[in-house]
Amino acid sequence: MRLRSPRHLRIAAHTELVSLIVLLANVFTVHLKPISSLMGPAHGCAYLFVVTATCRIKQAPAAAKVLALVPGVGGLLALRQLDRVDTTRAQREEVLSS
Repeated sequence: MRLRSPRHLRIAAHTELVSLIVLLANVFTVHLKPISSLMGPAHGCAYLFVVTATCRIKQAPAAAKVLALVPGVGGLLALRQLDRVDTTRAQREEVLSS
């Protein structure tokens, strides 16, 4: 069985990172309240979605679940871990079937 990171998890992980970049850029430059009030909740929702979606994947290793807790880049780190596990399993199955 192949473990593949779901598409919605990929979208949420990228949204989490982009929203954090926009928030930080806003804080360190013009600090507009409308941008903060829009991107803050968007970042929070994306973060919670990434953590929840990663924890709901039954075959996900514990390392991926812990990495998902890192704010900002945790989603991308969890996706990388899930892809690494998927590649390792595929190589193991290929060796066993040979």
